Amino acid sequence: MKEITLHGSRVLVGESVENIKKHLPQQQVVIITEPNVRKHFGALCSAFPCVEIPGGEAHKTLKTIDFISSQLIDLQVDRKTFLLGVGGGIVCDVTGFVASIFMRGCKFGFVSTTLLSQVDASVGGKNGVNFEGYKNMLGVFAQPQFVICDPKSFATLPQKEFVAGFSEIVKAAMIADASLFDFIEKNAEKALQKNAETLQHLVYESVKIKANIVAIDEREQGERRKLNLGHTFAHAIEKNSTLMHGEAVSVGLCLAAQVSVNLGLMKNEELERVKNILRKLQLPTETNISLPVLFSAMLKDKKKSGDSLHLILPVGIGNCEVREVKLTELENIVSTINGE
Repeated sequence: MKEITLHGSRVLVGESVENIKKHLPQQQVVIITEPNVRKHFGALCSAFPCVEIPGGEAHKTLKTIDFISSQLIDLQVDRKTFLLGVGGGIVCDVTGFVASIFMRGCKFGFVSTTLLSQVDASVGGKNGVNFEGYKNMLGVFAQPQFVICDPKSFATLPQKEFVAGFSEIVKAAMIADASLFDFIEKNAEKALQKNAETLQHLVYESVKIKANIVAIDEREQGERRKLNLGHTFAHAIEKNSTLMHGEAVSVGLCLAAQVSVNLGLMKNEELERVKNILRKLQLPTETNISLPVLFSAMLKDKKKSGDSLHLILPVGIGNCEVREVKLTELENIVSTINGE
């Protein structure tokens, strides 16, 4: 097991779920999970009171927060109660959000059960819900006490959901580590086969990149914006398609790289490397959403500030920059995107 500490939050990469009790406080614990996860973690979920929420992005809403809050009241929860989210990104986001507002704040932690949530959603202290179809429009910054990242959790994941997590690992490499990108290229087949050593390395290195950035800028005032590479496009794609978040991020990375090529920030050969590694990882690299529709959805992005938006663009592989662009300029930038 390897441990990364971030603003008092402990990310335990390679820790077994079976060791959960040594990380839990002595006070009351309530688990928040969803049906598909609960059936695979029956022993853990039967050890404590359990609030079960519906799975799926459509339920990451205030309605679910209302439901959880009602259940916590019925369980006579007080502010000393510890909330444990057991599941993927949606469960982690929802648990962190409700823990931050219930009785003005309870301590919480995560057992992160998907690749996507281990490398992204469960780490960094951002917790939120969607509003009127827009991603994470309502949210808070609050750090979990711990995050357990057990690679054995992937054994029961559907392949499509498992594969979706690789986009965030590729994103991390594109942001800050060209050598990690090389490693992914060389070990994609092992990763797809769920080789434990390969996956633990990928999760640890990705979390380390994110933790280093968040340590500098927890509240996303500058450096942390880099973690949104590909996401301005991805959120617009999710709004107008049935793609999973990780799949949309994959397409978003390609679109951001295409814009960088068009602006002279990145070589076309590097763009092709990005597309090739994502295809190798069985992820999509293009969308059929029209540019006007894509641009319209991008105007609702949380990174918009007045008449400008912070757009994150790769500068080669292993580096990126944040550009504040006027919305009129953004429309021109989006219009330069070339299809495959």
